[in-house]
Amino acid sequence: MPYPEAMVEPMRKELTRLGVEELTTAEEVETAFDAAADETMLLVINSVCGCAAGNARPAVAMACEADPQPDRYVTVFAGQDLEATDRAREYLAGIPPSSPFLALFHNGDPVYVIERKHIEGRSANAIAADLAEAFDAYCTEGAPPSDAPTHPDPSEKPAGSDGDLPSTFQSIQ
Repeated sequence: MPYPEAMVEPMRKELTRLGVEELTTAEEVETAFDAAADETMLLVINSVCGCAAGNARPAVAMACEADPQPDRYVTVFAGQDLEATDRAREYLAGIPPSSPFLALFHNGDPVYVIERKHIEGRSANAIAADLAEAFDAYCTEGAPPSDAPTHPDPSEKPAGSDGDLPSTFQSIQ
């Protein structure tokens, strides 16, 4: 059962006020992914959890100031827009669902992911820096460099963790 709309509306606005396109239906997700087939797009899977409020959404706001930028920003809301979220996750085959979650797509493929485990315990500034690094690699003219990142550096230890953050994205490559 979805969260009450009144509860999530302020959380939605945190992203839409930045110009992030909100996708609330499976059809809107398909349309957005079709339109971005030859572009770069950041998908934000929004959430009501504290790490979304304290780290993920503020990181997206900071990343909107980076240069270069993805061609599009889109968002679905986990726990609210169920069909849209399920459809968006179909574009992330092999990557376990989590929320919040950030994925940069290049020419229709996920090339950089930040899973919940890469968000929890890390500052919004650190996450924004991760996004800016990914934007530098994938959101410019020409092919991405051969050493382009695919996820946050697992050697960077989040507060209160042992730093063991194996990337599920790496496991599908």
